[in-house]
This record gives sequence, C-alpha cells and structure tokens, in this order.
Amino acid sequence: MSRSVATREREELALPGLLLGGALVVGAFGAMAAALSAVPTGNQGIADYPEWLAAVPDDLVTRLQWVLGDITEPQFYKSWIASLGLLVGATVGWWAFRTKKRWAGEPIAYGSGLWPWMLGAAGTSLLLSNLLFAGRLADGWQPTFVPFVCVAPAVVLIYGRGWSTLLTGATLGVVTTPLAMLLIDVVTVPLELPAVVANTASMSIGTAAVFVLCRFLPWMTLPVAAPESQEETAAAETKAPTLVSDTVWMVRRVITDFTETQFYANEWASLGLIAGAVVTTLLNPEFASYGSGLLPQIMLAQALTSAVGIVLWRHLYRGGGWAPTYISLVSVTPATVLAYGDSSLALVLGAVAGAVLCPVIARPVSNALPHDFHPFIGNTVSMAVATSIIVPVIGLVV
Repeated sequence: MSRSVATREREELALPGLLLGGALVVGAFGAMAAALSAVPTGNQGIADYPEWLAAVPDDLVTRLQWVLGDITEPQFYKSWIASLGLLVGATVGWWAFRTKKRWAGEPIAYGSGLWPWMLGAAGTSLLLSNLLFAGRLADGWQPTFVPFVCVAPAVVLIYGRGWSTLLTGATLGVVTTPLAMLLIDVVTVPLELPAVVANTASMSIGTAAVFVLCRFLPWMTLPVAAPESQEETAAAETKAPTLVSDTVWMVRRVITDFTETQFYANEWASLGLIAGAVVTTLLNPEFASYGSGLLPQIMLAQALTSAVGIVLWRHLYRGGGWAPTYISLVSVTPATVLAYGDSSLALVLGAVAGAVLCPVIARPVSNALPHDFHPFIGNTVSMAVATSIIVPVIGLVV
C-alpha cells in the first residue's frame, strides 16, 4: 500500500472521532455560554470595564491589574483574573512536564524546556511597554499588550535560553507597541477595521525587523539543532487512532488552541485561562472583553472555530504534525463577535470563515520565511489579512 493511500485511510478513520470530540467540546462551551449569559448584569464583584479603565492612569493597583490583563488581551478577554488563571495553569503544566507526569498534557512551549525564559522575556517586554506607553491610557485603551505574544518569546524559541537572549528579545520587542499605535491611527481607524488588524500587523512587521537585526548582533548566535529521534518519529507515524482516542484528542486539541498565541499550547494553561474567564464573568459580566458583555459568545465562537479548523486540516496533525488552527480563535472570530454583537449568524460565519481561510494564508508565508525567523510570523500575517477581509464581508450578510 502506498503512503498516500495509507494516510488517506487514516484520515477517514479519524473523522468520526474528531466530529464526536468537536461536538462534545463545542456543546460544552455552548452550555457554559448559556449559563454565563444568564448571570445578571450589575453584579459588582469587580468594577465595570469603563470605570476600571478610567482608574488605570492614577491608581497603582488598577495599573498592575491592567498589566496582568494584557496577558489575556490576545484572546480578547482583557481580564487580570483570567491572566492569573493562565499563569497558574501554565505553572502546573510546566511542573508536570518537568516531573514527567502522565497527566501533563501537551508539553508546554512545544517541549522546548524554555517556558521560564519565554515568560521572563515576554513579561519584561510587557513591563517595558507599559512603562513607556501607558501614559496614553488617560486617553483610553492602548495596545500595551502586543509585545507579550510576539518578539520576546519568539526570539527565545529561536535563539534558546540565556540572559542575553531574554533581554534582547524583551527590549527589542517593545517596538511593536508604538508600531501598533501608528497603524491604528493611520490604517484601521480610517478604514473602520478592527484594531486587531493593526495589532497583528505590528507583530508581523516588528518581529521580522527584529530577527533581521539579530543577525547583526554578535551575542545572538543560533543554537545547534538537536537531531530528531527516528524511533519517536516512527512511533508517531505508526500509532493507529481509535474512535475513543480521536475523540479525546480532539477535545484536548481544541482546549490547547486557547493558549497557542502565548506559545504555551498546553491544556492546563488553557484550563486556567478559561476558569479565570468564567470567574470574571460571574463576578461582573460587564468587565471582561472591554465591557461588551460578550465574553460567553466569544468563548463559544472560539471553540467552534478551533473545532472546525481541526476537522478541516486534520491531515496536518497526523504523525505528530501541527496546523495553525488557533489563528482565527484570536483574531477573526472574536473580532466578528465584537463587531456584530449577539448575532448568531455572524458568530457562525466568522468562526467557519476564519477556520477555512486563516491556515490557507498562514502556511505559505510561514514556509517561505528564513530559518532564523520564527514561523509564527505567517500566523500573524494571516490574522491581519483574514480579519480585514472576513469581518467587513460578514457585515454585508448580517
């Protein structure tokens, strides 16, 4: 039997389990969204978002909450409680990975062993971004979160551990914040596009520029790649899926997609994030997601776009592979929900269109990048392009 035929048959066998797993996880998020939508507004466990934002420039505690909230802004949550949940979950995932627990889930930070260095670099870059540019918060929201999910962790993943790498990535990553501000002022606001288009475009441009600059910095040297284990690769390629294993894998894969954008890609990190988002909504439905009250719908749409994308691109996951199915989860889908509110049609259209289009744009760009550029740049390019296309087009339908 040829390899192509064998692969095709394995995909067909995998589909029922993936569909079942997708139905289960989307159904669970749907039930959660329904329950959270029933939480009465006016619950003042924490302040409403506008009140909180207004206090940020002058109150130290609120400013620290803003910095923490930046960590989950890429998911459109902007909740310091969800950020704490994410960090706690990631710490659990890291400890379980280091101690080789069977329940560790997907190896955090792609099994690189670099999660503490990535967190240190990203956190330092985030602090610098806020120190330098949070003065503009008196005028309203600012994209201070951008460096946390682009240059700094990507530089660590490419160049490895070490204080020089950490500080270089953290310092150079700050350039993405003013770039995002500029693009918002001259591109997305005039064209009436979601701000995520400018934010992700700044990630793409800024990260590419930093990787070019790193070539000329004498202390930035690429590590020698470890040889791939043929034994592990063979095991991954020959492991036969079952209905149960594919169902479980599908549920886990959707959950994992929730923290791909932070480069964590771990179930425990994602569960901490989701738990924190739920707690935020229970305390005050008018806080997270910029006070829109749409966090439950955003989370449901995110689970849906991930599940649809995984089913569509399932062949890329076989044999230990990977597909950028998280892209729509942090761009097209939440931007669509925020743009069109409670429209169920917009939610479904945004989730499905993002799942279909985002990997199509991302993969060729990522594959064309030089070896010393992190391939996530293709994903952020896709976020900017797909969002600028899909969100306005949906407006012609709903």
